[in-house]
Amino acid sequence: MQRLRKTLPDLFYLALIIGAFVFVGRGMFGNSPTSGWETDFENTSINLDDVLSGGVPRDGIPPIDNPNFEAVQYVLDLQPQSPIISLEINGDSRAYPLEVLTRHEIVNDVVGGVPVAVTYCPLCNSAVVYERTVDGEVLRFGVSGNLRNSDLIMWDDKTESWWQQLTGEGIVGDYNGYMLEMVSSQLISFEMFQQRYPNGQVLRGPYGGYGRNPYVGYDSSPNPFLFKGATDSRLFATERVLAAKIGDAKMAYSYTALSRERVVNDTLNDTPVVVFWQSGLASALDAGNIDESRDVGMALMYMRTTSDGQTLTFRFENGQFVDNLTDSVWNMFGEAIDGHYTGEVLEQVDAFPHLWFAWAAFHPDTNLYRT
Repeated sequence: MQRLRKTLPDLFYLALIIGAFVFVGRGMFGNSPTSGWETDFENTSINLDDVLSGGVPRDGIPPIDNPNFEAVQYVLDLQPQSPIISLEINGDSRAYPLEVLTRHEIVNDVVGGVPVAVTYCPLCNSAVVYERTVDGEVLRFGVSGNLRNSDLIMWDDKTESWWQQLTGEGIVGDYNGYMLEMVSSQLISFEMFQQRYPNGQVLRGPYGGYGRNPYVGYDSSPNPFLFKGATDSRLFATERVLAAKIGDAKMAYSYTALSRERVVNDTLNDTPVVVFWQSGLASALDAGNIDESRDVGMALMYMRTTSDGQTLTFRFENGQFVDNLTDSVWNMFGEAIDGHYTGEVLEQVDAFPHLWFAWAAFHPDTNLYRT
């Protein structure tokens, strides 16, 4: 029985691939993606014809509802470059390895007393954390088995409403039109989490074999999986971008551009922001072994106005992020670690990594940062 449990993630993935190619746009048994749901499909803000079955039933890719954690100092199987989602709320710091999330996609957790859904869609490389309390109800989110623009459609166990993972929007059912509240998080390396949170906790998956990547070569493919329509030709379809929406302003920064510049000072919707980029993060969607994948780097965005009202401009110098006003040195967490502003912390902007085709599909009016 234990041996069978350890092979379950691979069986789920195999079902996903076979089912998707054989039953594109239809359920595993020839039913439509809406078959078997008690969802109010009359209450929708999308065209249901845009929904495709991923080839597995609801929660056929099993979310983690009762997560187990291990103290960071005892975790020996992750490498410095291993990709993780870092989350800290009220002093409670946790790491969610992408090697686990590629197999489960959703973790329903409570961090620092706040119920959250830690979500990752491998087909879009979208790593986003949401609060899961809506109208005073704590929801449990699952994997519907359906996709829209190749992105995971989540469902809640209260109303069986459907939610778009990349945007956090309720799109079908009683919660149609609702927006989940995003929670600041970082897609960073395990080494960076270790250094920043020496007392942090690391998610442990319920099965074995999590270091293997079931999406080998996906982020080098020009053809996103189960994606309808044309991709935005301004970038290669599966190029990584850091994308943000502030008011009506939408902007995407390609990792290729960020890796050249290391620091980008910008203004979105009259808000001064800065993007920091650093190498040292393995792709979760490249080699068969995640930790042997190519280095794609990591990027984070912050407000660049300090608590004393100064709007800073940053540069990358001698391997460090430095502000031009005081020459203070800052780290990737937006913290000043040397100089006049030591102890100052910049406010993080909810900018998240995505593959370009997915961000552009949901936000076709997005601007693209040009060097």
